[in-house]
Amino acid sequence: MTNTYPPLVRVCDVFPTCQTVTLEQVSYTTTCEVVCKFCGSKNVVKNGVRTKGIQYYKCRSCGRAFAGNDALEGMKYSPERIASAISLFYDGLSIDAIRRQLKSLYGVEPSDSTVYEWILRFTKVAVSEAKYSNIKVGSIWIADETVLRLDQDVNAWFWDIIDSKTRFLLASHMSLQRTTKDAQALMGKALERAGKSPRVIYTDKLAAYLDGIELTFGADTQHKQGGPFNIEKNTNLIERFHGTIKARTKVMRGMHNPQTAMLIMDGWLINYNFFRPHEALLDKTPAQVAKADYPYKGWKDVVMANNPKVETCR
Repeated sequence: MTNTYPPLVRVCDVFPTCQTVTLEQVSYTTTCEVVCKFCGSKNVVKNGVRTKGIQYYKCRSCGRAFAGNDALEGMKYSPERIASAISLFYDGLSIDAIRRQLKSLYGVEPSDSTVYEWILRFTKVAVSEAKYSNIKVGSIWIADETVLRLDQDVNAWFWDIIDSKTRFLLASHMSLQRTTKDAQALMGKALERAGKSPRVIYTDKLAAYLDGIELTFGADTQHKQGGPFNIEKNTNLIERFHGTIKARTKVMRGMHNPQTAMLIMDGWLINYNFFRPHEALLDKTPAQVAKADYPYKGWKDVVMANNPKVETCR
């Protein structure tokens, strides 16, 4: 059987004045599938254009309206803006300074209460996952404590213990006194986090560390006091550690509620360990050096956790 095909037609026969078309002149169309932020249904229709030209949609399945942007469910700001605000906060900027930065960078100016709500909400998410992250740290740890006035009447002590090899901040503890019980609480948190006892712990001459370390680790851990310390021939590590921890006071100022202060303290620890590269670690984070399996690489990942995509493009 003979196959017949339509005759070949040259483009120039149809368009005698045709021109050569380059690849740069070819345009493509992106198809986006809008999904309800609340129930995930694809049964949505347009529901008008509102502030700043943002298209809104209404879901026929659940009846709820939502903005056609990447804002989180029940929120009008994108994860990128929220993550920027949280990162700036843990870098030491005040709420007012954060709002000014958001206005300068993105043209948005959320209220003080909105920014503060973001910080508390997503810090809880980040902290809840950190306890499941496995780490590999060294055997020489350094402990330190510093005082900070939370309000006009209350001074709080912040205790910290860090691994000298990875710079991983193993634990922080907040108390109203400096007692053996508090030192022991710090050591207990560090032991649980590291999953092992250290060979040596360096501290200042605070007497509370003596019993706190012995009660937690027994005779297997050597305790060295005094300063300046010489840790594996690194005399500057203590000073750098002290400077890093004291930088947290910018974040903790204005924390009048002890419970909120503890949450922010833990959030600062997350930012320090997992999200902020260290020059001394060749621009790696302590978590990377400690081979942590934490699920988030930055605050935007935290904000995006369990957030359904509004548009799936192909």
